[in-house]
Parts: sequence; C-alpha cells; structure tokens
Amino acid sequence: MIADWSKVSPSAMFKSAAMAALMVAVAACASGGGLYGAVPGDNRPHAGVDRARAMPIQGIDIARYQSNPDLHTTYASGIHFVFMKATEGKDYIDPNFYANWARAKNAGMPRGAYHFMTWCSLASEQAAWFIANVPNDPDALPPVLDLEWNNHSSCKNKPSRVDALEKIRVMLAAMEAHTGKLPIIYTDMTFHRDVLEGEYFPNAFWLRSTAAEPHERYRGRPWTFWQWTQTGVVRGIREEVDRNAFYGDQNDWINFLLTGCDPRAVAALGPGGRCRIQK
Repeated sequence: MIADWSKVSPSAMFKSAAMAALMVAVAACASGGGLYGAVPGDNRPHAGVDRARAMPIQGIDIARYQSNPDLHTTYASGIHFVFMKATEGKDYIDPNFYANWARAKNAGMPRGAYHFMTWCSLASEQAAWFIANVPNDPDALPPVLDLEWNNHSSCKNKPSRVDALEKIRVMLAAMEAHTGKLPIIYTDMTFHRDVLEGEYFPNAFWLRSTAAEPHERYRGRPWTFWQWTQTGVVRGIREEVDRNAFYGDQNDWINFLLTGCDPRAVAALGPGGRCRIQK
C-alpha cells in the first residue's frame, strides 16, 4: 500500500523520517566493522582500523590502569606480546611494573618495557632512571621510548624541534647501550608531525592510529607495530586495554624475536653490529 502523505502532518512526517534515520544508523552499527559497532575485542571499534583486527600477530600494552592482569590467560588466548610501562621522566616508576614484568615472564609471554619521555628533566637524568629500574633481561623485547607531548601532566614544557631531537637521541643511545637492543620508538600523530616527520631513525616505529591505517596519518612512515585501539578487550584483563598489531606474519615475528629488529631492516643494520641473533 502507498501512503497518502497529503493527510500526514509535517511534524509527524519529521518524526517518521528521524526514526527511520535512527534505525538505519543502528543497523549500520550492528553490522560490525563500522563506527562504534559490536566487534569482538574492541568496545569502540572504528572501520578505519578493520585491517588490524585480522593481522596474525596481536599484542597489548599495559600500565597501572590494568590491575592484576592474568597474562597466562591472555597469552593462551592468542595475544602474542605485551609492552608495559616501566618509567617516566627522571623519578617515576609504574607501581605495577615489576609485578607485570614477572607475570609476563612466568607466562612465557614476550614482553618489553617502555619509558615515557618528559620534557621537564634532562635526557641524561631520564636515562639513568631507566637504567636503574629496568632489568637488562636478554629474553626481553627491545625497550620502547614513548614520545608524546606531555599534555596531561604537570610538565608543560614544549622544547624546540632541535632540542627535542637531541634529547631523544641521547635517550635512545642510553637505552640501546643498557639492553643491547635497538629501541623502538612509539609516537602519536601530533608529536610525529611536530618533531619526527622527515627525520631518519634506524629504529623500528610503533605508531598510534585508532581511526585510520598508519600510512594515512604518518605520510608513509614505515611501521613495525600499530596501536589500533585504546578500548580493547582481551581475556585475562578486566579493564579496557590498548591493542596492537605487528606488521608481518609468523615467520617475520620469529625473526623479530630472534634479532630484536624489524626483519626488513636486518640487512641494512646487521653490518653495523645490530640485529644479532639473541642466544
């Protein structure tokens, strides 16, 4: 039957159209893979990162916000690695770091530590703090230097690009000397645009991009790890957690575990003494 809209009031027509639009939106969300739909493993998924969900090597990163994670269960569920916050600035250590470090080791789960760089203390002070507090475990993943602007801390300093790059290189060198592994650089879009874009680093990059693929946000910066959501859901952890994907397949991952380097960079970095197989 065709409705006779000439007998329907304008307000009723408006309400009917609005309800129809709402039903279409709800249906789109329920289909999964779209904006904020019901997708297993993520409470607020975005269609722009759909490819990350299917990548074979998945991981998480944790800090004090994830209380008492059961990493045995997490690892057994198919999560391949965990990075955990260790230190920040020159005098802060995550209160859960040592417990998380032990949990991951006991679970047999590949794990690495990260340092959150701040801009209110010297790089040498931060390097000394990292070295004093993070174990040099031969079986650990390479350390990570977390590079962001400190917008949510009491430190409001924002150094020049030249000064920031100098501090970063001091910190990277100290972390590599301490662990014997080439550190990974973690960053977000804003800091990359302001400081890192166009700069060469031999380090693997771990890029945050929760609404699009990294190449769309970082102008083609090669990446090894992709942080694709901060509202992840995994077994063994009650709270939401950051989820990450490694770029390659199982063979690439084994190569990374053996050398501590992105497999695509081994040929270039190996002659300089890096990327040696860990015994």
